[in-house]
Amino acid sequence: MMRTFKALSALLSYPSDDLQLAIPDIGDILRDEALLSAAQITSLQPLLHRLATEDVLDLQEGYVLLFDRSRTLSLNLFEHIHGESRDRGGAMVDLLETYRAGGFDLVGPELPDHLPVLLEYLSTQPVAKAREILADAGAILAVLAERLMRRETPYAAVLAALADLGKGEVASDVAVALLAEPDDNPEDLAALDAIWEEAQVTFAPDPNAGCPISRDILTKMDVPLSPARAGAAQ
Repeated sequence: MMRTFKALSALLSYPSDDLQLAIPDIGDILRDEALLSAAQITSLQPLLHRLATEDVLDLQEGYVLLFDRSRTLSLNLFEHIHGESRDRGGAMVDLLETYRAGGFDLVGPELPDHLPVLLEYLSTQPVAKAREILADAGAILAVLAERLMRRETPYAAVLAALADLGKGEVASDVAVALLAEPDDNPEDLAALDAIWEEAQVTFAPDPNAGCPISRDILTKMDVPLSPARAGAAQ
């Protein structure tokens, strides 16, 4: 088990009191396993400091504004390639089957393509396989790192480290195409609402139809945010 991936998953998760308490242990894991370079670990220090010291409600508000209100910064990876199309549903079915084949099952409301969930899975796999899977998402990770750097947020260091592990480059054709899209303005709620309305897709006429795995995913799509996270999003 490579706990570095689990530590990075925690850093990209919705901030909580438990996360704040775990920051010293996360720092120790990153240093002890040394999967990341010394420079990468140093670049993560501002985020570790912020998560450990700032008020948790402020951290939650900033997280929602950054990742939940901006589609171009979404941590749901397939959204960047498939949007809300039916292709995304099929890709998530395949990913969920990969998880289950590896002895990893999804718990909680997040979708299979949510980056912290993927990192949890990678923490259970051999490093070589984890790197191979990250390479499949390398272009998306590189784009997210670039966009977060533009926002001057310390979360950029996490995505930059993951992009390096996956050999993701912003010069790839996929990355260039994604970066050509204008960044969302999370403060422009009217524009964001319009984007979400245009992208809405019905995946199936009957939620009880299809295979059980598909129904599992469709059910998870309808699970609301936790009360704490929903409150921060208001």
